[in-house]
Amino acid sequence: MSRFGDAVQPAQPEDADAAALVGRVWRPELAGPSVVALRDGALVDITAAFPTVRDLCEAPDPAAALRAAPGEALGPLAPVLANTPPDTRDPARPWLLAPIDLQAIKAAGVTFVVSMIERVIEERARGDLAAAAEIRAEVNRLVGDDLARLRPGSEAAARLKQVLIAQGAWSQYLEVGIGPDAEIFTKAQPMAAVGTGMDAGLHPASAWNNPEPEVVLAVASTGRIVGASLGNDVNLRDVEGRSALLLGKAKDNNASCAIGPFLRLFDAGFGLDAIRRITVSLTVAGEDGFLLEGTSSIARISRDPADLVAQMLNAHHPYPDGAVLFLGTMFAPTKDRGAPGQGFTHKTGDIVTIAAPGLGRLVNRMAPTDACAPWRFGAGALMRNLAARGLLGG
Repeated sequence: MSRFGDAVQPAQPEDADAAALVGRVWRPELAGPSVVALRDGALVDITAAFPTVRDLCEAPDPAAALRAAPGEALGPLAPVLANTPPDTRDPARPWLLAPIDLQAIKAAGVTFVVSMIERVIEERARGDLAAAAEIRAEVNRLVGDDLARLRPGSEAAARLKQVLIAQGAWSQYLEVGIGPDAEIFTKAQPMAAVGTGMDAGLHPASAWNNPEPEVVLAVASTGRIVGASLGNDVNLRDVEGRSALLLGKAKDNNASCAIGPFLRLFDAGFGLDAIRRITVSLTVAGEDGFLLEGTSSIARISRDPADLVAQMLNAHHPYPDGAVLFLGTMFAPTKDRGAPGQGFTHKTGDIVTIAAPGLGRLVNRMAPTDACAPWRFGAGALMRNLAARGLLGG
């Protein structure tokens, strides 16, 4: 296997035997995807019981339903995972996909103070990487780290807003960072996410970009949080820095949303409190020998995950197929890659590993968006495929 292929193993969390883990696998002989449960290191196709992950997440107790679902044994996870990287894939054998399907893919932005400050810098730099270091020093002088103690939407936050406006330092990013309303945006379309072991896309027009290691919550149509996974909210800093109105261009590109390896459904042993304590690690390993490491602790998030979910899905914003929500990241890389003061940006071939003990490892290789496998299989194709397999009963 290639270096990338070696990097994708293992994928499952440390306590996989105790976890309720659901994923999706492409089955070439069926010309479509199957919903799978990971049991004792092996994959079991449960599509006959739950044609989509969306259906499973809508069950009264998704974890119990997953454990009870009968299915077809597909064999060990390891060879399926090994067959997932595109450059070594045998198209006649199964490979792993992102563990969600029909759910809306949403993201919360500016939920950590560190990343909030970096967004202010992007805005002031207007996408100019060379100007960022000087502006970073100015913003930190004006704002400092006091924001970490502020509760968004509080009276104290409102008072700070007025002070910053008077100093000419107010920003739209500070508005969503400490104001009452969170930034919730559409990261990608349903069915567009890539999974672990796949190439993740960087628009070739971008010269300043970074990974965003995040926890991704799965939410049923009722608003109930039913599980979690890992995600990479690939970000084009120069594009968004030119204008926040270019957020769609900065965020929603081919293969630019990675989620996986599995969706861990909540049960008595693992729930939202575990997510509130979780720390997500990031490693970027370049073909040039560059190494970047960092962490993002959900304990330092400015808004509680439940509050973010409530702002995403409510009576004003219903999602009949449920949704997944990226919670944001405190990791904003500034380590120089190349000349001093130039900061970090990706290079083609970077291997990005995002990991957490309870959620496993999401591994992707960065490639230009037009060099990644194009997104062809959408919701319509899924429905036609399931109908042809006789899995869409009345």
